[in-house]
Amino acid sequence: MASFVLYPADLGPPVVMPLDRRIVRIGTAPDNDLVLTGGGALPHHCHVVYDKQSFTLSSSDADGTFVIAGKTKKSHKLADREIVSIGDHLLRFVSFDHDLAPRATERAQGGGQDLQRFVALHRFAQKLMDQSSLQALFEALLDELIALTRADKAFLLLALDGKAQVHVARNIDSEPLVRGDEAISDSIVQQVLEGGEPLIVADALSHEVFRSSKSVMRLKLSSVMCVPLKARGTTLGLIYLGNDNAINHFGQDLLDTVMVFAAEGALILESAIARRALEVKVDTLAHELEDRRFGEIIGACDSMRDIYKKIARIATTDISVLIEGETGTGKELVARAIHQRSNRAKGPFVVINCGAIPENLLESELFGHVRGAFTGAVATVQGKFQAADGGTLFLDEVGEMPIALQVKILRAIQEKVVQKVGDTRSEQVDIRFVAATNKHLIDEVKAGTFREDLYYRLNVVTLSLPPLRERDDDVLLIARFLLSRWGESIAKREVVLSREAARAIRRWRWPGNIRELENRIKKAIVFSDNGVITPENLDLADEATEHILPLADAREQWQREYINKILALNDGNRTQTARDLDVDPRTIFRHLERERGGEV
Repeated sequence: MASFVLYPADLGPPVVMPLDRRIVRIGTAPDNDLVLTGGGALPHHCHVVYDKQSFTLSSSDADGTFVIAGKTKKSHKLADREIVSIGDHLLRFVSFDHDLAPRATERAQGGGQDLQRFVALHRFAQKLMDQSSLQALFEALLDELIALTRADKAFLLLALDGKAQVHVARNIDSEPLVRGDEAISDSIVQQVLEGGEPLIVADALSHEVFRSSKSVMRLKLSSVMCVPLKARGTTLGLIYLGNDNAINHFGQDLLDTVMVFAAEGALILESAIARRALEVKVDTLAHELEDRRFGEIIGACDSMRDIYKKIARIATTDISVLIEGETGTGKELVARAIHQRSNRAKGPFVVINCGAIPENLLESELFGHVRGAFTGAVATVQGKFQAADGGTLFLDEVGEMPIALQVKILRAIQEKVVQKVGDTRSEQVDIRFVAATNKHLIDEVKAGTFREDLYYRLNVVTLSLPPLRERDDDVLLIARFLLSRWGESIAKREVVLSREAARAIRRWRWPGNIRELENRIKKAIVFSDNGVITPENLDLADEATEHILPLADAREQWQREYINKILALNDGNRTQTARDLDVDPRTIFRHLERERGGEV
């Protein structure tokens, strides 16, 4: 590095002044780069200008002359080892650092650089704990680096799709740098981005590689330091520091310090990217869930899509609907979906569980009673029919209704008229009826436990809900929905399924359907130790899950069940069954022999 070796007029020790900037000012005024004490020097005596690898000494004051080789000059292009006299001061110009004495900058710093860097790192760590805004953290990072390295500008760039874009730009006054993307060298940035290694450019305008760069020439860059922000071997971004007033401004010692800050910045950036990816995933899952749900009903299998279509068609009508399905398949949710999409959505939705009310009280629950109608009737009370006026009455487990009461229900549905127990007056009601049962009501009709006329009055449209075991991937979708619903309220944390738990859920037959799944999920959340649900938490060990048959056995089982089904349709007629299945009658005979356990 080119330097001036100053031999002061007071005969003090020599001082090496590195010429590490484009302009070095010399004089007695304290704002000079090289301050002279007395000795006939002027406040702003002269200055050195670096240009095109040469140094020119020129007067700053009209009277600021200097002497070189016995000749008084006001401007002179310096040569190696030339001696310049400024009053009583002597300066030797050298083209490299002789290290004859402590540098003026180092003497002024008093050897406290290590402490200064430690304090800066501690100060940034404090901000890291106190500040949650990513923008504010990056601004604080750049401000600390500017103060430590005496750069006049600093940038944090994000690496996006192979290109680096300025995310934060700061100046020496700790203010945002307007149009920061126009104040950096694209070629320097690209080299660090592609190579993944830090780069120090002592003098960009004289650099063999970068001096021909348009951005370097346009910006007249001097000293540049560019450091990658790397996490797990991937370059996530860059820190770019610049000082356009000095050449050879950044050294290895500064690079070591900046690398420490860069490591902190990389961790912050990696965490921010991971958080953003998680937020995107959550949003995606939320949209996916919304696409795969119908109101409060969740599912996207073909059978459920067919249910959704039927609900959309029948909801705006007033026809009665019968919902059939196993216990826990969500019959009440379907009934609510019908009500919420109907013209009665603003009216009441009244639920009565026909299997949960004692037979002697069911009529009073449905139609109400007057005071004194029976022992304990101390006041006139409206029934569910009156409460549902203008809305929907949901008769859950209607198959459990006593046969004697079915007659009165039938009259109420037909005539839209009800009569309180113990009253002689009739009341007009406007009700839409939706009924649900876990039985096959047509079988109950055949058995004489359910009135045929009431069955056909309720069963204008039938919705048959599939059991959970027949809904493909819906079981996992519902399980994850239930985890998100109950995880926070029960465990106060996020809870997820392990891969083994997901597999066990897929294989279990779910005899209790969604109600069983919800109960198992709640229990698993309680007994999960680390927020990850295992098959053991769900009580779904391998021996408890459905056995997977070989394909040949599964095909044989299906064939046997299908033949039995066709035989039942033909009332056991083997010849007709063989004709329907297009097989030899002996095939049916051998099937029946196997069913009875005989030999073929």
